[in-house]
Amino acid sequence: MKFAIIKERKNPPDRRVVFSPEKLAEAREQFSKAKFIVESSDIRIFPNDLYRLNGFKVTKDVSKADVLIGVKEVPIDALIPDKKYFFFSHTIKKQPYNRALLQAVLEKNIELYDHEVITSENSSRLIGFGRYAGLVGAYNGFRLLGKRNLLFDLPKVEELSDLNAVKKELDKLALPKIKICLTGSGKVAMGAKEILDHLQIREVTIADYLSNDFEYPVYCHIDVLDYNKRIDGAIGDKYEFYKDPSGYKSDFMKFAQVTDYFIAGHFYGDGAPYLFTREQAKDPNFNIQVIADVSCDINGPVASTIKPSTIADPFYGYNPLTEKEDNYTKEGVIAVMAVDNLPCELPRDASEGFGEMFLEHVIPAFFNGDEDGVLERALMTKNGKLTPRYSYLQGYVDGK
Repeated sequence: MKFAIIKERKNPPDRRVVFSPEKLAEAREQFSKAKFIVESSDIRIFPNDLYRLNGFKVTKDVSKADVLIGVKEVPIDALIPDKKYFFFSHTIKKQPYNRALLQAVLEKNIELYDHEVITSENSSRLIGFGRYAGLVGAYNGFRLLGKRNLLFDLPKVEELSDLNAVKKELDKLALPKIKICLTGSGKVAMGAKEILDHLQIREVTIADYLSNDFEYPVYCHIDVLDYNKRIDGAIGDKYEFYKDPSGYKSDFMKFAQVTDYFIAGHFYGDGAPYLFTREQAKDPNFNIQVIADVSCDINGPVASTIKPSTIADPFYGYNPLTEKEDNYTKEGVIAVMAVDNLPCELPRDASEGFGEMFLEHVIPAFFNGDEDGVLERALMTKNGKLTPRYSYLQGYVDGK
């Protein structure tokens, strides 16, 4: 079976790749029946010559490959019919801007495997860039904190060579006594926590966080039942909440009243309560000054996230009184970081980490009869039709 690492063609350019040259060499060594080629690219973080040095053919023509592996959406005119593709299609939530892409995938008889739905049997995601989103998001939040309060001036992540260089910049910081709240329990939150722990910020219990003052920076790491509660006052259940959150309401304000810097690393499910509303942000007791919204749900659970920001221009202010964008250095304005493609700032580390997961969970499935069902669960289209698992997208495909 022949696999091709394809060129990223989406704009703005994305320098990430599924496999670094070294990790691709590992894949070749582990799976003798697999052949790997690399499509020539002038933007990839690893230059073509590094793949050649590792013994791979670099070519402009990948049409003879069976499986084509990319990161972001493939432009419609670049799709090769009758192939197997791996990429983030951004269609599983019926995103309107990619309807035409899914329609084209079906018309071209492509078997589409979406990275986002490469999962275990219990539906846990097996691969992704979440850790790197959390790492960069937390760092950017500290960068914003330094700018807003004139404390320090961190360089942009994209100006640094790798994660080690990022952490070396953090080592230079002298943080004030602030309270930091981190939400989430997945890879994004764990990436953000890695930054907090590297800074040796003390993690404290919820009870201490809510009731005590400290002479040093602290953080509190909270999950869904810490900031949501049942409407009827009964004890909540995490799995009940995930299945049907309609019986719950937000209890986040008790954290917002004592937090200086909020890192939103949670996954927000449809129908779940908003963490805080625009009205709650107007409350005189609302204390949050800086928000790094890694989750980046626009006009959603974090009321101050009214638009995505960009790597080039990552920060903006949200004025709770006007409910509009404002200067983030002004008194009473919440400083917001809401970049929606954070891992792009660490393309080398993110690519190496992604390739490690892909090699562990995906490539073996092609040679063991998909014994764990990884490919079956991720396959969205086959024979010009949606697979049964994704048949809920039919109305979306039909434009209804």
